[in-house]
Amino acid sequence: MTSPTVDWERVGDRFYRRVKLYEAVFDPELELENHLIAGAPYAGALALYRDEAKIQAYRNSKATKSSIDVYSCAGKPIRRINWDKGSIKGFGWSEDEKLLVVTEDGTVRCYYDLQGDFTQFTLGNDAEDVGVKACRFWATGFVALLNNNRLIAVTHYIDPRPKLLAIPPIDLTVHGWSVIPPQQTLSRSVEVLLALDQTIYVIDSSDAEDRLLQNGPFRHVSVSPNGKFVTLYTEDGKVWVISSDFQEKLSEYDSKARTVPKDVQWCGNNSVALAWEDEVHMVGPSGAALKYFYDGWVHLLPDVDGVRLITGDVCELLQKVPDETEEVFKLGSTAPASVLLDAVEQLEKKSPKADDNIQLIRPNLSEAIDTCVRAAGQEYSPNWQKQLLKAASFGKSVLDLYNSDDFVTMCETLRVLNAVRDYRIGLPLTYDQYLRLTPGKLIQRLINRHEYLLAIRVSEYLRLSTDKIFIHWASQKVRTSSEDEDSICNTVVQKLADKQGVSFEVIARAAYDEGRGHLATQLLNHEPRAGKQVPLLLSMEADEIALDKAIESGDTDLVFSVLLQMKNKLPLASFFRTLSSRPLALALVESSAASNDMSLLKDLYYQDDRPIDSSNLLFQEALEQPSNPKAIEKLKLAQRTLTESKDPAGVQHSKAIKETQDLLKIQETLTRDLDASYTGQSLHETTFQLIRTGYTKRASKLQSDFKVSDKIYSWIRLRALVAARNWGELEELSKVRKSAISWEPYFNEVLGAGNPKLAAAFVAKCTGQTAQQRSEMYVKCGLPVEAGRELVKAKDLAGLEQLREKTSERVALMELERMLGQFKGRK
Repeated sequence: MTSPTVDWERVGDRFYRRVKLYEAVFDPELELENHLIAGAPYAGALALYRDEAKIQAYRNSKATKSSIDVYSCAGKPIRRINWDKGSIKGFGWSEDEKLLVVTEDGTVRCYYDLQGDFTQFTLGNDAEDVGVKACRFWATGFVALLNNNRLIAVTHYIDPRPKLLAIPPIDLTVHGWSVIPPQQTLSRSVEVLLALDQTIYVIDSSDAEDRLLQNGPFRHVSVSPNGKFVTLYTEDGKVWVISSDFQEKLSEYDSKARTVPKDVQWCGNNSVALAWEDEVHMVGPSGAALKYFYDGWVHLLPDVDGVRLITGDVCELLQKVPDETEEVFKLGSTAPASVLLDAVEQLEKKSPKADDNIQLIRPNLSEAIDTCVRAAGQEYSPNWQKQLLKAASFGKSVLDLYNSDDFVTMCETLRVLNAVRDYRIGLPLTYDQYLRLTPGKLIQRLINRHEYLLAIRVSEYLRLSTDKIFIHWASQKVRTSSEDEDSICNTVVQKLADKQGVSFEVIARAAYDEGRGHLATQLLNHEPRAGKQVPLLLSMEADEIALDKAIESGDTDLVFSVLLQMKNKLPLASFFRTLSSRPLALALVESSAASNDMSLLKDLYYQDDRPIDSSNLLFQEALEQPSNPKAIEKLKLAQRTLTESKDPAGVQHSKAIKETQDLLKIQETLTRDLDASYTGQSLHETTFQLIRTGYTKRASKLQSDFKVSDKIYSWIRLRALVAARNWGELEELSKVRKSAISWEPYFNEVLGAGNPKLAAAFVAKCTGQTAQQRSEMYVKCGLPVEAGRELVKAKDLAGLEQLREKTSERVALMELERMLGQFKGRK
């Protein structure tokens, strides 16, 4: 195996390495020198756009059409995006691999899936009027520099809100500029470093501050990934590295170049790379530098832990050698991890030195194992990965106790990294980039590249859900397949039949967006959740199907939601016809309208030919009217509604409404004649009030006019007379031979009103009661002697004796004794 240190070079007291990731990257005819390149973070995709400022060789009309070409780092074409929107002034990537393209008029397109689908927004009138000059991007946003030196910041792509920053000097030329992202500033606002004249201005949302530098103009300005350091390239070819607060100058390097480099980028947080056409200088912390030369044009693509060097022939990663890698492989290293690696090599040679090495580092063996595991993660060569893990495994076998979780996790991680680093995939992630990106986002990148099989295998290997992979595959299937819709549906359903939790709604929406409405409806039939089916069906104008699905679900809230949208969308007649065959929906609309929309309820009853219900609504409105004339008008309308009804119930209902009108007219007359309010009372209440106030003849006329039964009228009269304490009238009634309600109610009502003497007058008339019951009634009236006489008539000796025992009044007791003696004498 080739030693890992072959590509190492010392810069000051640090080692740097240039790892060759891929060879023969681009087609030689691509002319990379005539293209602008932007690379997505974390070894993501490359976007190429032909530089409009450079002269192009004539090609056929097809070849001269503008396009943005998206490649993997290995040069594999992913997508060609035809461009017809105007001059591009900036393009870059977000951390989740969305491609942002900014045009001269301030239009911004966000391509979110590497397949040409995009959302769009604008930077506002200022950008449209003045024009965009250039852009600088970071993980979640960007800043656009206008032709008048004004700056517009967009800090979030999800909810873009363009905002003008403070006003810099507008009469000076911008020589170079860069941005510090909000998360790396003390103000938590984006800051722009603008090289104007001989100095640097720091622009934020509220202030434009001159840092009062004297050695400009600065042709390049670059900020380190952690936002702590700034690189400035001076007119005389010097590179300054200063702190981002401009308080300390850390190093200086003289490139001795006569031309200005075309690009200056940070290599991690500890060195700076300068690129000319075919030459790269890498400047370390102490001002020491390395120089690399290439056969063709080279582009710099910065990343969090290094910089990618892209030419037409090769893709390389330039980075500082990780500490654990240096500890293991540095020439002459005596670190425990280095000794452990040598021990496993001796073991393979079956040399006894292996044991000697283990004993030498026995006190630090656990530390050596951890270092070897971490060093394995930093290696691109599978052979060296295996060797380092083998060394760690050998060390573990010696220890009695060791937690192998990190070892197992690293094995899994390296297997995933090696799979995605393959040239056919083209994702050369470092271990640190993988940890920052997270497995979930890595799988999303594979999905966006349509690498579904690898995405599924990685997900299963890492024990992650595969639902979104299958959903994305199915969505692409329904969008792009040329098969007939039934075949597509069968293919998708069979593939996803055993996949729990897969949402067919997302797939159906993709089909609908592609203009395949029938296919979308077929797919929705396989969606088990009505809450997912219904919204899409509504957007597809399949209202009745949506309503049926909502009813089947039993979710009344969902049914209400559908009904509300249908009511707003359809004419009322069509809406009611839809309800007529769906009893549950009809009942829900009726219930809701009864509480919130009486007008809708009236229309529903009219459309549904329900005259009785319609008249009931008018009847209810009549009862709520403040005056009798208005109430009578409503009742006339209610009666008119039932005019053509042949239903016996309707006829009876019409009769009741007519009687109500008559009652209201009588009440109006009574109110006027008797100077008392009868408005709003029922027939029984009106009769009761008339009798209680002494207008018995008027009450009798009401009974006659409205055919109130004698029994009901007798009850009303009794309670009214008792309420009025009209004992004389009640006494006259006690002399009547017959009563429509028997005489017991008279006894109970009068006794309850506190007149036992009058109540006793009704006891003898209660012939429906037994003698014992009448005796008890007399006792309640305080007449024990009369009670005793009833018991004597019934020949109830036991009852008479009990009555005597309960009686304490002397005269009554003597009379009861006499009755008892006579009764016993007869026996």
